[in-house]
Amino acid sequence: MKGSNTDDITFHPLVKERWSDFEALFGDRGACGGCWCMYWRQTQSEFDRLKGSQNRLAMCEIVDSKNTPGIIAYVDGAPAGWCSLAPRETFSRLGRSRILKKVDDAPVWSVVCFFVDKKFRRMGLTVKLLYAAVQFVKEQGGSILEGYPVEPKKDPMPPVFAYTGLASAFIQAGFTEVARRSPTRPIMRYRL
Repeated sequence: MKGSNTDDITFHPLVKERWSDFEALFGDRGACGGCWCMYWRQTQSEFDRLKGSQNRLAMCEIVDSKNTPGIIAYVDGAPAGWCSLAPRETFSRLGRSRILKKVDDAPVWSVVCFFVDKKFRRMGLTVKLLYAAVQFVKEQGGSILEGYPVEPKKDPMPPVFAYTGLASAFIQAGFTEVARRSPTRPIMRYRL
């Protein structure tokens, strides 16, 4: 994905040349408590030990290695949102989850996390990021994009707890539920 446009919103893969935009979006705290979007890529003990600047360096190394860990959304040229996606095996934590274990042996790409700057929330940016993610996976030759959103028992859910996205956003973007092992955690797929 070289960059696609939806109204005044553009989407670009996180590559080395866009690292400073990613840092600006995530801020000093690394989006949420020093995560730097490394949570799904680590064990709990690794995450606890490395959160903060070490996670920032780990994500920077991923980008420097020419692996694309996700997509940045820009509103009027300013970094506004993030969607983390990669082949499922990239996210080791998924493989250890009872609730989010593999549905089948089909090769899938996974959307595991979103972060939207406070100024740009409640404008449908997560749905637009999902559309951009579908396009990105298609360009990479993938055939299934899978997500692990939450479906809260009561509204509204604080954004900090909805970092995997809301099921309603995935439905809007054309995803369908393929499994549910918890009342609030469907596994949803988009077939390309």
